[in-house]
Amino acid sequence: MQITSKIDISTKAVTTNPDILVISRTLLPKEGGIEEYIYNRCLQDPEQIIVLASGCPGDKDFDNNQSFPIFRWRVPTWLNAIYFGNIFKQILYMFWEFILAVKLYFRYRYHYIEWGHGYDFPILLLLSYLLPVRCFIYVHGNDILCPLRNPLLRVLFGFTLNRVHTIVCNSSFTKDYLTTNFYFHTPTKVINPAVRPEKFGVITTQNYQDSLRTLVRNTYKIPETSIVILSVGRLVPRKGFDRVIKILPTLLADNIDIHYIVCGRGVMELQLKSLAINLGVTNKVHFAGYVPDKDLASYYAACDLFAMLTFFDIEAASIEGFGIVYTEAGYFGKPVIATRVGGVVDAVHHKENGILVEPNSEYEILEAFRYLCTNENLRYSLGKKGQELASRKVLHKTLYLSS
Repeated sequence: MQITSKIDISTKAVTTNPDILVISRTLLPKEGGIEEYIYNRCLQDPEQIIVLASGCPGDKDFDNNQSFPIFRWRVPTWLNAIYFGNIFKQILYMFWEFILAVKLYFRYRYHYIEWGHGYDFPILLLLSYLLPVRCFIYVHGNDILCPLRNPLLRVLFGFTLNRVHTIVCNSSFTKDYLTTNFYFHTPTKVINPAVRPEKFGVITTQNYQDSLRTLVRNTYKIPETSIVILSVGRLVPRKGFDRVIKILPTLLADNIDIHYIVCGRGVMELQLKSLAINLGVTNKVHFAGYVPDKDLASYYAACDLFAMLTFFDIEAASIEGFGIVYTEAGYFGKPVIATRVGGVVDAVHHKENGILVEPNSEYEILEAFRYLCTNENLRYSLGKKGQELASRKVLHKTLYLSS
């Protein structure tokens, strides 16, 4: 097992006052909501930040291009192939988080720890007693579910929440869910995820976006006059891709020339393709597969509206803590159709930047699509407001105003 710093410590002058250690078991270039959230946080105060994270493919080049030092630990890949491998990985994660956090303390004498998620929290609890530092913890939604399923972990997580200085939630829903299920006195702050335009590459002019729009539509043989719905995410049941496909025959019967582009891979891919075949809409549903972040701009540019009809999947024990894709759609000026579920209501403001529907109301869902697909002026006004909301950002340094 190898532990490396991807930035030469001799060039540490770029981090002039390294007093915040950010710890996250996962970080870019591995793509994901938590990874993006933590990286955005680090970019706000690069001169103060030190990062500790697990290794991933492509991290060497990524880390060398950052203005703050990143330290990585590595877990053997063969653990993925053995029974109980995931358990051993969790143990190794926590082991290296603890060892390296202590080691980095004696190197930098940092004053704060920002724990990037609710996972591996027993190590944060231990460090809060061992080191003379002030601790913060971020929670995102699904990371709350694990301690809820285990009585011992639930007690320990409660201790951790009371031990830290501030709890940071990614949405009002996550905050409410946390306070409903755990008892603590710690101040709690909501900082929504923000869009990082750089992840999409350089989008310079409207003409350039128009060229991207044309490129994608030509790829899938979609006429310029057609209405294009876009969804982006893992193809799992709770994302509700099937719900969008099921309403297409009705919209087509209403003489709405509509196409649906799905970006992502997952366990439901074959099921969704079979559904499109059974409904006779295979020529209207286009599966783009996995699309890297840098190429997503083309798909956002190509669509007329964005839709994601998520719901709380009890069996999978999975919740929507926020939903950055709704904000990203707004950044590109696209209106959104979404369900009133979880943290989605922080990202989508009803009749401001999109339309919210009840997840179990087929009537509301259908009417929302009819309304937006046939009202170009409304799509424009909602998209315009979406751009405004996507530009808002709360600075993480506000956490320290009362420290």
